[in-house]
Amino acid sequence: MTSTIAPPMPAQAPDVVRIDGMTEARWNEFLDGFEDASLYQTWAYGAVSWGERQLSHLALLRDGRPIALAQFRIVRLPVVRRGVAYLRWGPVCTPRGESWDPSRYRAVARAIVAEYAQRRRLLVRILPALPVGDERWSAAGQIWSELGFRPDSGVRPYHSLRLDLSPPLDVLRRQLDQKWRNQLNGAERNALTVREGTGRDLYDTFLRLYHEMMARKNFDTTVDPDEFGRIQERLPESQKMLVFISEKDGQPMTGLVASRVGESGIYLLGATSDAGMKSKGSYLLQWRMIERLKALGCRGYDLGGIDPEKNPGVYHFKQGMGGDEIRFPGRFSFSADPFSTFCVSLAERLQSLMARARRPRPIP
Repeated sequence: MTSTIAPPMPAQAPDVVRIDGMTEARWNEFLDGFEDASLYQTWAYGAVSWGERQLSHLALLRDGRPIALAQFRIVRLPVVRRGVAYLRWGPVCTPRGESWDPSRYRAVARAIVAEYAQRRRLLVRILPALPVGDERWSAAGQIWSELGFRPDSGVRPYHSLRLDLSPPLDVLRRQLDQKWRNQLNGAERNALTVREGTGRDLYDTFLRLYHEMMARKNFDTTVDPDEFGRIQERLPESQKMLVFISEKDGQPMTGLVASRVGESGIYLLGATSDAGMKSKGSYLLQWRMIERLKALGCRGYDLGGIDPEKNPGVYHFKQGMGGDEIRFPGRFSFSADPFSTFCVSLAERLQSLMARARRPRPIP
């Protein structure tokens, strides 16, 4: 993955840190102005997934213009008033048309520590959206380390494939694995119709496909497609997920849902009906998504995570699209208050013990 780091900026007026007090519409407007924005920093995602009362928003302004954003989930323990400030896939700090700037990143990182670790006395956990090996992460990782953040083994680092969308479409097609391209050619000969959009009707069609697939496969998952549907309803049009459905003679065969916030698309959900197993529609929809994301100006397509050992079939399918493997550094934590760290650790241990106690025991 290529990236650009801006040269040092000359001295200027102090940045202004704005904490909360923003409307949802203003946050959406701010977020749309950043290349490194993602679905996980949208107000809709936070409000639906965590609850609006748990959200906190930080904006770093320079000359009245936002130069960095961070949406947190705040979880406080009762009585002791300590807890966690959790930042997923942030901070966002690359305004459109500008290069990634380490001084800007350092400024928002310091603002995060000052507000959430020092003033609110919370344990701060961050999940940065910069992959290992990227020169931006080399600089950002050093910044977090200098501020006292340490790697947290409690979360498995994200591992995925990313497709560079900068080459022309004919080049991207040639880069597909030969077997994958053959499947795509077959899907195109199957006279499938593709519907695409952002409306609730299309998403409801996807849900029917998804639930049919889950009944067939019968495996557990933490993914909640109904929750994504509620997120979709709340997102502004500029941030709505793209929904693609392939049909044969008017009957839905396969479905795909992807995010298009910021400069990179993210594959979120896929589904295949019983009748669609032989249609090869999943290949066609992924290719159509590549075409659409490229037309929208996206520079990359994150294929939504891989696990070569536990899910080799999905891994090989995604690998056939010609992307590069990327690994993320995982979660980092910092607390300026040892009592807060102790309280959170104790609460998480109790929660884990209670979860184990609720699990059904095997019959001897």
